[in-house]
Amino acid sequence: MKEITVIVNDGEERRELSLESGTPLLNLVKQQPVFGAMIVAAKVDGYLVELNYRLEESAVVEFVTTAEPIGYDMYKRSLILLMVRAYNEVYPKKRIRVLYSLGKGFFCTVYDEEGRVQEPEKEELDAVKAVMLRLVEEKTPIEKKVLKTSEAVRLFEERGMKQKAELFRYRRASRVNLYSLDGYEDYFYGFMLPSAEGLSKFDLVRFDDGFILVIPSKNGLKLDKRHGAPETLYMALREAEDWGDQLGLCGVGQLNTEICNGHLNDLILIQEAVMEKQIADIAEEIHKQKKKLVLIAGPSSSGKTTFSNRLSIQLRARGLNPHPIAMDNFFKERVETPKDENGRYDFECIDAMDLELFNSTMEQLLEGKEVKMPKFDFALGEKTFDGRTLKLAPDDVLVVEGIHALNPASTYALPADSSFKIYISALTQLNLDEHNRISTSDTRLLRRIVRDARTRGNNAQSSIRMWESVRNGEEKNIFPFQGEADALFNSALIYELPAIKVFAEPLLFTVPKDCEEYYEAKRLLKFLEYFLGIDSSTVPTNSLLREFIGGGCFEI
Repeated sequence: MKEITVIVNDGEERRELSLESGTPLLNLVKQQPVFGAMIVAAKVDGYLVELNYRLEESAVVEFVTTAEPIGYDMYKRSLILLMVRAYNEVYPKKRIRVLYSLGKGFFCTVYDEEGRVQEPEKEELDAVKAVMLRLVEEKTPIEKKVLKTSEAVRLFEERGMKQKAELFRYRRASRVNLYSLDGYEDYFYGFMLPSAEGLSKFDLVRFDDGFILVIPSKNGLKLDKRHGAPETLYMALREAEDWGDQLGLCGVGQLNTEICNGHLNDLILIQEAVMEKQIADIAEEIHKQKKKLVLIAGPSSSGKTTFSNRLSIQLRARGLNPHPIAMDNFFKERVETPKDENGRYDFECIDAMDLELFNSTMEQLLEGKEVKMPKFDFALGEKTFDGRTLKLAPDDVLVVEGIHALNPASTYALPADSSFKIYISALTQLNLDEHNRISTSDTRLLRRIVRDARTRGNNAQSSIRMWESVRNGEEKNIFPFQGEADALFNSALIYELPAIKVFAEPLLFTVPKDCEEYYEAKRLLKFLEYFLGIDSSTVPTNSLLREFIGGGCFEI
């Protein structure tokens, strides 16, 4: 056997090993120390590979753990396979749909052979958990198998997985990778663990007419069995799911079929009509409650600006006079802005806001006083006052948008019942198929890449690089306060990914192969391959999607 030299990078440590050609990476993992995380993959000369990969030539190896987004996704994906495999053993005639992220896990539903929802009993879930734990204890291998795409379509049709079968009808590649766990074969979008070993931290908890697959945290893989599913969020997700089911659009394959059959224009009009009605209902509630202050918050790229404009139009239709106000104009001066642990300005934290000025301004406006309004100059890093003032008339309404708008600390000086709070997020109702979710985070990242390239001159690499920091800020500053909202607005559009695909792909192809962001760009490109692209000219100019792809009627 040929001898090769492998350099293993362990953070600050660098080890050089002499190995036989053909050595599996899995052999090296057993030698690796683990610090509160599990090694699940590796980068060999910068390319992501699974742990079953064999080293044929000398290379530099860097291991990937569950503490990283890539590794954590692999862990969650493998856990779903384990759950579906166990369900198939205990109840072979039942089907599972993994629908969306909810609380600390994934909401799933169970169906019989006729497609009817079967609410699981605790005893049913306990039996499935027992099989899952047995497969973990036995360290059951997860094996990759290559199949012709036509054979995969036939396999999934025979097993009643219509979404998977239809998805692969639009696949350009002639072959597809399936994963097998103890004889059960399935398709999953992305790499998997080499075995069920290490997947012992989970729970199955009944919820509504389904159950939640509770997953451990990214940091340390700690399991909190309190799934923490917010009711308002669940209701919004369920409403979107039910609407998709009514249209017969549960998976991407079905959406592609609608596009091929020439039904795209109707689909766009229906979606926009549904969204406009939701905005009108919120405006009617504000009018009915006679609220003078509307607070809007949501994560990055959720469409807050367009929503604010469309809400303002609906308020005007009810005889009100809305005044849009951006909380960004109430930033502290740059010299007063706090810094993060890396010494960079932390614009995401609430301490970056001049809350004293914001509260006094809102308080005086609600009292009917005329107030000088600030404008933050981001180039200078300071607030300016250009003489613009504001005084509320009887029919005037303040529409305030900002990431901290729902945080009670932001409105500490205002009466608790003075405002109407709205949480907005893109809660994707579409999934790839029965077991492969479309992450709401992926949808928002693609929106951001397209918008920032068009409006801020940022390339895809820089947008991807900043995304983890943005997401961490959302976890601290936005998600914990969604329960404060009086209304939740779902800004996801069922047709948006086919439209965004046309704009995003050229940007993603520019990400260099020798940078850390390359894998994420490659993953997103692979993800977009599942969608048929569409001509965006039929998208209405007031659509929320126009905030990202351009050509809208609002000033963004």
